Amino acid sequence: MSFKEIRKLPTFAEIKEAVPVPAHLLVKKAERDSEIKAVFENRDNRFIAVVGPCSAHDEDAVCEYVYRLAEVQEKVKSRLILIPRLYTNKPRTTGQGYKGMAHQPNHLKAPNVAEGITAIRKMHVRSLNISGLSAADEMLYPNNHPYLDDLLSYVAVGARSVENQMHRLTASGLDIPVGMKNPTSGDINVALNSVLAAQIPHSFSYNGYEVETPGNHHAHLILRGAVNSHGEPIPNYHYENLIHTASSYVKRNMKNPIIFVDTNHDNSGKKFKEQIRIAREVLRSRRHDTLLTQMIRGFMIESYLEEGAQKADEDAYGKSITDPCLGWADSEKLLYEIAESC
Repeated sequence: MSFKEIRKLPTFAEIKEAVPVPAHLLVKKAERDSEIKAVFENRDNRFIAVVGPCSAHDEDAVCEYVYRLAEVQEKVKSRLILIPRLYTNKPRTTGQGYKGMAHQPNHLKAPNVAEGITAIRKMHVRSLNISGLSAADEMLYPNNHPYLDDLLSYVAVGARSVENQMHRLTASGLDIPVGMKNPTSGDINVALNSVLAAQIPHSFSYNGYEVETPGNHHAHLILRGAVNSHGEPIPNYHYENLIHTASSYVKRNMKNPIIFVDTNHDNSGKKFKEQIRIAREVLRSRRHDTLLTQMIRGFMIESYLEEGAQKADEDAYGKSITDPCLGWADSEKLLYEIAESC
C-alpha cells in the first residue's frame, strides 16, 4: 500500500491521561447529558440550540465565544438549552481545504494529527471549565470518538457521512444524542434509514474489538437542505417540508421522533444572515401545527464572534475560516428571540 507512516498516534488512554477531565467537570457533563436527553424523551419542553462557529480553529477565540454563550444560557435557561458547536473535524467536498483543528492545530502551519488530537481535547476541557456548557462536535471519523467521549453531550453526523455503515453503527453505541443530517441529495427516506440504523442494536468491529451496541434511542434527524444536479441549494425547512418529514417520521414508528433544523448550509445557501429569517419561519411553522410543536425541538446555527468568513491563510480573531457565520450581536439577539418564541 502507498501509505507513508509519519508518526504513531497516541492511544485513547494516553490522551486522557495527558489531558484529564477534572471530577467536577465530569459531574457537570453528566448533569447536562441528563437535561438534554430529557428534551428528547419529552420530559422537558425546552428548545435546544446547537450554536457556534462552522469550525473551531482558534482555542482562545472559541473559549471567549463559549464564555459569552454561557452568560446567555443563564438568562434563557428556563426556555432554551444551548450546546456550543465546537467542530474540530471538517468534511471537504473535494478533499481540499482546511480539515479542522484535529488535522491542523494551527491553521497557519502544516498539519500534525498527533498534536491536533491533544489540542482538541485541551480546547474542549477548557471550554467546559470556563462555561459549564458541554459541547457538540461532528463525528467525521467514528474511530476517533473515544478521544472526546467523556466531554461531548451531542454529536452530529454530516450529510456526506450519513449513509456510511460505520457512522451508523458507531452512533448506535453512543450514550448521547446523535443528529443524522439528511444527505446532500435531500432524500428524507435515506436520512430516516440512518436514524433507524442508529437506533437499533448491532454487532461489529470497532477499534480492534468485536463489539455489541444497544441502539441509541436519542438518534434523530437534522434537516440541512440539499443540492440539485446543477449544484443549486434546495431548502427543506419550509412548512410543507416539515409536515412531510414529520409525517414520514411518524410512519416509521421510531423512538423519540425529533427533528432539528440546520439554519445554514443548503437551507440558507450559505447566506449566513438568512439564518435569522429561517429560524423565525420555522418557529412560526412549529406554532401552527401540534405535530411540529412536538417534533421540532432544536436548531443548528453557525455563529462566531465576528460575522462572515475569512480565507484559511488569514488570521482575524474570532472569524470563521470555513463557512461564513453570524456575528455575536446578531447571534445573541437571535437566541433571545428563539427563547421568547419557542
